[in-house]
Amino acid sequence: MINGFTIDLEDWFCSHNLNGNIKYEDWDKLPGRIIGPTMCILQLLSKYQTKATFFVLGWIADRYPDLIRTIVAEGHEIASHGYSHRLLTDMTREDFKDDLGKSVSAIYNSCRIKPKGFRAPAFTVVKSTLWALDVVKELGFVYDSSIYPTSVHPDYGIGDAPLSIFSPQKNLIEIPLSCASFGRRNIPCSGGAYLRFLPYPLYKKLVSNVINSGRNFIFYIHPWEIDTEMPQIKLPLLKHFRHYTNISSTLGKIERLLQDFEFTSLERILKENNRAIPELILTSSYE
Repeated sequence: MINGFTIDLEDWFCSHNLNGNIKYEDWDKLPGRIIGPTMCILQLLSKYQTKATFFVLGWIADRYPDLIRTIVAEGHEIASHGYSHRLLTDMTREDFKDDLGKSVSAIYNSCRIKPKGFRAPAFTVVKSTLWALDVVKELGFVYDSSIYPTSVHPDYGIGDAPLSIFSPQKNLIEIPLSCASFGRRNIPCSGGAYLRFLPYPLYKKLVSNVINSGRNFIFYIHPWEIDTEMPQIKLPLLKHFRHYTNISSTLGKIERLLQDFEFTSLERILKENNRAIPELILTSSYE
């Protein structure tokens, strides 16, 4: 089973966890640190001859076009993470359409690629924002990778969404984030904080559970999650724990993951997926 390796390409101050402390309008005033950790990830991917999907924030593409071109030159897929990292739950349909369109333009201007895939900031394609999939399709995207089939997180998740790749509507494919399945309980394990929090042997068991069930494991990470020197902002205790825990061990865990499992880009997973992808329309029953 081949698995998906994805990077949400955003700088340390773009994270949803810091929204209450850092305003979007102030991003340009802060020291950018995106290049160092991204290059480190690229070197690791090259070492293991692995291609990945980079969900690029349009704001980053506008300011670091050389970095985007470097990613493309390494043979990785470029997808969209929106422009401003605003959550879909904080936007209207028109706000989102403008933001996503702006991201497409920024990415195209940086590397002459029109992205085929989209991932919402903080996975906020949720029950109340399923309208976003109409916009994603309208703007010509082939797939979305925003739905997390879990109910345990306060900010995201559709607990009864399918665990495997499916089509939520005609001419659009959904590549959901991965959950291990134990009976009726879904345990989120796609990456990010879940990778950082758990001992690697336990994390590996969760990944193996996904693969052994016949599903592609979909991994994600942010460059700031390997940046041991990023500025630390005073946060409420829970947010501080979620954001900064085990940063120093993340890179080593990613390398072990690349040693233990085979990964590629989401674009290639779709191309090599010979199974019929079921059409499981997300209707009002999810509302």
